[in-house]
Formats: sequence, structure tokens, C-alpha cells
Amino acid sequence: MTALFAKRLLPGQKVFKTGFVFSLLIVSALLMSLVRPDSALAGDRLKVFVSITPQKYFVERIAGDLAQVEVMVPKAASPATYEPKPAQMAALQKARAYFAIGVPFEKTWLPRITAANPGMRIVFTQAKVPRVDVTTRKPVKGHESGPDSAHGGHKHTAGADPHIWLSPPLVAIQAQAILRELKYLDPANKGVYESNYQAFKKQIASLDEELRQAFSRVSGKNRLMVFHPAWGYFADAYGLKQIPVEKEGKEPTPRGLMALIKQARELEVKVIFVQPQFSTKAASSVAQAIGGKVLKIDPLALDWAANLKKAALEMKKALR
Repeated sequence: MTALFAKRLLPGQKVFKTGFVFSLLIVSALLMSLVRPDSALAGDRLKVFVSITPQKYFVERIAGDLAQVEVMVPKAASPATYEPKPAQMAALQKARAYFAIGVPFEKTWLPRITAANPGMRIVFTQAKVPRVDVTTRKPVKGHESGPDSAHGGHKHTAGADPHIWLSPPLVAIQAQAILRELKYLDPANKGVYESNYQAFKKQIASLDEELRQAFSRVSGKNRLMVFHPAWGYFADAYGLKQIPVEKEGKEPTPRGLMALIKQARELEVKVIFVQPQFSTKAASSVAQAIGGKVLKIDPLALDWAANLKKAALEMKKALR
């Protein structure tokens, strides 16, 4: 017994040997580990990164509380031009996997992200998703580039519309890639992941049916004018057509602006949809010229399902 402990003992007080105390700690730790069989403790949750906020929703629906999901691109930033912060790059060193989705900033940053943690798995959730050209809406060849899990080597398809998270049928494909990776990283909990995936799969199917019903009576008047062409896959899925103000990442020229105003008048467009990540100047000019209004809908909202329902409601109102 050390002098330190001797000073704190009272007359008649008994001393537990350190070996016995250590044994109690070991037993306590083992008992705590039995609370969730074959799983990591709460502090050892899988740490993964995603590119954009809606992906956090997808991963959390399948992983539940077994994963800690970090988002690379903040909701207020653009996935086209974002540059990760040094603190984010440092945090990647503790991540087990990075779920990519094919947004433009990844083309430049994925090699650097991989270099920050060579042992981290890169999961291309877009690998099996059929892609179309952002302008023509025709299929883009070569959208499937092999396995959805790899350590680099994925090619970005030029001209392909990257906004695949706004179409429930395409999200269902991405969910499969997420499930496969989680089961690979944490096989002890594959049953939990599979169960959560099945529930998410049903949610996606239900949302898809709800949206189809919402737009089932839309006929000739199905044009939506948007600033940034983010809603193409959503429009494709539900019989709509998007008319973008922005073309190839650039605001319209004065001549282009006049053409858009003419087109909006011909189609009796009264609402131009914008998003928080971009300037509304050009859209406001068109809206003012046609006596319409600008309305914000955010394609990067965290509550993916609720956000699509909200966007559908606003779009349906605009099509009346």
C-alpha cells in the first residue's frame, strides 16, 4: 500500500487489492459488451463519410446508430465547386469508408481524399445507376464502371446528370450499394443492416407510388422552369419536363434570357424554382418579366423523403 492510499484510510477501513479492482473493471466491461452482442461499443461506431447531405439520410436509414456519418459538402455549399476544409481532410484519417455519388467536386477531390487515408474504402454508389445526359436526357454510355467499392480508378462520365439522389427509383439502386458496403465493413451486424435496408426499400417504394399518383393527371402542362437543372431525374420519373435557366453551369446571356422569357410566356409558366446554393438574379429577371414568382426548393435537404414530398406539392401547384 502506497503512502497516498495510507493517508486516505480511516480507522477500521479495509483495502481492496488493485488486482481485485482491475478484475472488477474487466468483468464490467465484458458485461457491457453483452448489451449488444457481436457489435461494437457506442464509441466504436463505424465512421463513414458521404459527399452530400441526402446521402447521410440514406446511410443512416440502413446503418441506424451503428454508424457515424459525416458530410463533406455543407448544405449551403455547391457540390459542383466545393473545396474540403483541412479539418475535414484530417478527419478522413479515421473513416472506414467514403460513399461517393458522382457530384462534380469529386472529380478533383476523390484522389486527394483517397490519399488522405489509403486504407479507407471508396464506394461509388452511382456505379450501377443508369445515367442520362443533363441536356438531351438520352442515356450516357459507360455509366457503369465496374464494382461500386474500390480504391480509385472510377471514371466520371462527361455530360452525365449527377443529381441521382432526387429520383426514388435511382436511390433504391444506391441503397443496395450502401447495404453491401456496411455488411462488408461490419459483418457481425449484417442482420441489422439487412432489416433496416428492407424497411428503407419499402419507404422508397411507397414514396415513389405517392409521387406517381400526385402527377398522374398532369398532361400537356408539365413544364417546370428551374434555375439549376437539378430535377431532371425527378422529372423523368414522373412525366415532367424541366427547363433550366442555367446552361452548362453558366447564367444565360442577354439573348438567352430573352429566349427564356419568350418560352415562359408561351408555356404560361408562372413559377421559377431556385435553390439556396445559387444566385437567384437571372431567375428573378425572368419571373419579373412574365409576372411570375421565384420559389426555393432545396435538392440538398437532409430529410430526403419529406423534402421530395414538399417539392412535389409546390411543383403540382405551379403546374395548375
